Amino acid sequence: MSPKICIFTETYYPVVGGGETQARLLAEGLVAEKYKVMVLTRRTNPTQKRREIIGGVEVYRLSPVGHQHWKKWGLLITGLLALTCYRKKYDLILVSGYRVIGLAAVLVSLVAGKVCILKADNNGEMSGSFFTGGLARYGLRKDALIPSLFLKFRNTVLRRVQAFIAISSDIREELIQFGKIPAHKIHIIPNSVDTTVFHPVEPTRKNEIRKELGLPDKDLFVIYTGRLVSYKGLFTLIRAWEKIQNEFSNAGLLLVGAGSLDIFNCEDELRDYVQQRKLRDSVFFTGEVTNVPTYLQAADIFVFPTEQEAFGISLIEAMACGLPVISTDVGGLKDIIVHQWNGLIFQPGNDHELKHAIAAILDDTSLIHELGLKALDTIKKSYSIEKVLQNYIELFQDQSAFLARKNRRSVVERF
Repeated sequence: MSPKICIFTETYYPVVGGGETQARLLAEGLVAEKYKVMVLTRRTNPTQKRREIIGGVEVYRLSPVGHQHWKKWGLLITGLLALTCYRKKYDLILVSGYRVIGLAAVLVSLVAGKVCILKADNNGEMSGSFFTGGLARYGLRKDALIPSLFLKFRNTVLRRVQAFIAISSDIREELIQFGKIPAHKIHIIPNSVDTTVFHPVEPTRKNEIRKELGLPDKDLFVIYTGRLVSYKGLFTLIRAWEKIQNEFSNAGLLLVGAGSLDIFNCEDELRDYVQQRKLRDSVFFTGEVTNVPTYLQAADIFVFPTEQEAFGISLIEAMACGLPVISTDVGGLKDIIVHQWNGLIFQPGNDHELKHAIAAILDDTSLIHELGLKALDTIKKSYSIEKVLQNYIELFQDQSAFLARKNRRSVVERF
């Protein structure tokens, strides 16, 4: 019998982000495979319903309500209560982003005899470095007495779970080094992309899309998609582009996204730089959009100059659209890109290297086709939602079967 699944996560659709998208793809994919799935999450906006069905998934939204960062700690308490209250509705808990709420899920699973699996959405969730920015607001460091005691207690509890999911080899090493997690408990399952949404289009359709989007008259477009935040290396990209546009006046740069409420928001600074350096004829800001796949399909080359990255969902979305990609090899990106085979790699912060990488493709457009085909092949083999979903299902089935055997042995031993 297939286990009933509870996905526990801080935020969920209609909140849009990497972790939220991955949780939704997994939940709705499991429903399509006839699994019963519920999601426990926080009600980040008072207009959101406390309970609703989305894509066949039961979504329960808990207090505290609002966007403030400190309220995620309240979910530790309300999540513990909800997991206890709804314990008959699930057999297995998957925690997506366990940094705070993982503690509640593990405690309930130990008492209620449920399978619990923890998945990090970001680097630093096990080591505690993820909390550095938040603690700094209150003048604290993670090695201060209270944070360090909490982290030590939390990690001691988290080690009791049946399995961890690492979305990259970097996170796997973090689990081993900082969490002292045995290697056999760690399963590498990458993030995925919906290839029915993100896919290549024919050249004639690409031109039609450009007209529909109202893009300027350029032969080639280089694109970045994601939040406009400082650690994504966007100033490196702008500095490189300043040199590029002098040589390739037929090319345009699209920056798709916004800085939003992120504390590293650099959108205004980027716009000011473009204005001051007279780059407005070749650099174009879209602001926040809901049709990212369409913009990717309108473009020719994808650049992802990030300086820190747990995985890189924007990257695999671009690769699924058949775009050649240029990126750094930080974090999970090193698992995805093979230099000069399915993409080009440059050193983070090095605008000189980035300029030459972009120019190499603009100067030899056959590379657009060659690298794009290899990028698409990479996605089909390892990162499609179908492939990743099967990896999850196998893990869920194995862990549920293992717990069932363990419980049967306990019953026999008591008699």
